[in-house]
Amino acid sequence: MLAKRIIPCLDCDLGIPEGRVVKGVEFQRITYAGIPWELAAEYDEQGADELVFLDITASHERRETMARVIEKTASNVFIPLTVGGGIRSLEDARKMFNAGADKVSVNTAAITNPELVNELASRFGSQACVVAIDAKRRYLRSEEDVSKAMTERRALVETNEGTCWFECSSYGGRKFTGVDALHWAKEVEARGAGEILLTSMDRDGTREGYDLELTAAVCDRVNIPVIASGGCGSLVHLKEVFECTDVSAALAASIFHYKEYTVEDVKRYLKEQGIHVRLNG
Repeated sequence: MLAKRIIPCLDCDLGIPEGRVVKGVEFQRITYAGIPWELAAEYDEQGADELVFLDITASHERRETMARVIEKTASNVFIPLTVGGGIRSLEDARKMFNAGADKVSVNTAAITNPELVNELASRFGSQACVVAIDAKRRYLRSEEDVSKAMTERRALVETNEGTCWFECSSYGGRKFTGVDALHWAKEVEARGAGEILLTSMDRDGTREGYDLELTAAVCDRVNIPVIASGGCGSLVHLKEVFECTDVSAALAASIFHYKEYTVEDVKRYLKEQGIHVRLNG
């Protein structure tokens, strides 16, 4: 049995000199959380399995800044690093790999140009190609809504709050695409993606727990690893996502950045709950 992975996420605002890690709520209300390479070193020592760096203010001008952040981190941290945000081409990806990244994550560019997923997987290998899906619930409140959704071939999910489908967003949650997240997950797998980083926009930063219904629906449709993201606020939330879905990993930010728990705390708790994780020592 493969060990479940615990992955701290570092959202980087590169508009601040040399970059800073920040945290938001539902992709808004951003607050400062720390210096990227310092937090990364702490999480490595605590036993994190991997780290995810996301450039939340991605632009051509700031890509070189992210490369410097990754170089500085990779020189002192020896667990896998995934980098996302603003990666629009093979050349952008190559820069991050040359800086020390092990994987790149694409979202907006993949939705705009799905062939990019094929190209990344072909050039760098599926294991290095992560597709990030930022999904938001779209509830169907009437028979007319349901009929329209079925005509549009939406993948409908029955949730505790009613029937819904999940819409992909792009540009860091600023634009909605009309793309069905469940269909898109299957497509990116077929195109060669090796992993999906799945974020619930409804739960992001709320500390109310992962969106188990969204996460289970994606896991049920693909055979590649899925990382659950968005909403972790307690140890119980981590236990729930591993017990109720087939995710390979759980991503968290606030509980680590604000020193509520260490990665080791999380893993020891999960082990006590019968969930297979890798412990240091």
